[in-house]
Amino acid sequence: MTLKKAVTEGQIGQWHRDGAVVVEDFFSSKEIAPIYADYQALYGVSGEGDGRALDFKLPGSVGATHRKQFMNIDVLPYEASVATNMISLDPRLIALAEQLLGVDEVELYQSHTWAKYTGEADYDQAFHCDFGNHTLTVPGDDARSRTVNFIIYISDVTDGVGALHYVAKDDAVAVLGQDTVVASAEQQPALLARQRSAAAPAGSILIYGIDTFHRGTNLTDAGGFRYTMTVSYKAAGNSQIGFHVWQFAPDRPWHLILNQASPQQLKSLGIPMPGDSFWTQRTLKLTQTRWPDWDMSAYISGAR
Repeated sequence: MTLKKAVTEGQIGQWHRDGAVVVEDFFSSKEIAPIYADYQALYGVSGEGDGRALDFKLPGSVGATHRKQFMNIDVLPYEASVATNMISLDPRLIALAEQLLGVDEVELYQSHTWAKYTGEADYDQAFHCDFGNHTLTVPGDDARSRTVNFIIYISDVTDGVGALHYVAKDDAVAVLGQDTVVASAEQQPALLARQRSAAAPAGSILIYGIDTFHRGTNLTDAGGFRYTMTVSYKAAGNSQIGFHVWQFAPDRPWHLILNQASPQQLKSLGIPMPGDSFWTQRTLKLTQTRWPDWDMSAYISGAR
């Protein structure tokens, strides 16, 4: 599948205009199947909730954020198959992020799983933007200083199993005014009246930005579950944006990625390309000693 076939110009235009767009069938059922099996092995098909968590909201509120919503989350690399570990670095996602940000190089700065279950938590949230825990500043004016955030649907995501809801940029401006990235409790009902569902089948992706108002919604289907993966890119070198620090867990199964990824994919994790001045005889030898199964032939050839 090429980028041109995966995402249309109309969908790209919608992302720029609305701040969010759903692209169905971005990944094939064959690509998603082993990842779905991993989620079943890691998290199961039913939660441990008793339903009482659904009474969390205060009367009259749209929703709120609380700890139980963030159960069943893990961070790259995963104790799972190569397919699950490599989907965050899919070349189509990298190319699409570069296109949307208008840059030649991007970095992966967020990748985590998320499994939700009916009754395990009250997943209804208030409308918010994600910039609050992605930067210490605010979303920039230039697209290159922003982000591209993907939610990959590993299972079918309907409104009955907690599809994310978002508000298009023009609708948000109509309620909040220009240049607003925080919505008060009094403004939440007006946003609720303008929300759009991001429901879509497995293999779809939701593309949105850290300045797009959105919220999690509750799972209401009996025995319902939702498997997704959150994957985010920024322009290479944009130190204002961050979330995960890949270096924090060297004991995790990085070999599943290093032994499979291309130099272009590894560049998105901060590993210099072959030919970069970082690669000397010393650094090559030490890196190969650290990761003996990593095929570093391209890096060795580049250093020569």
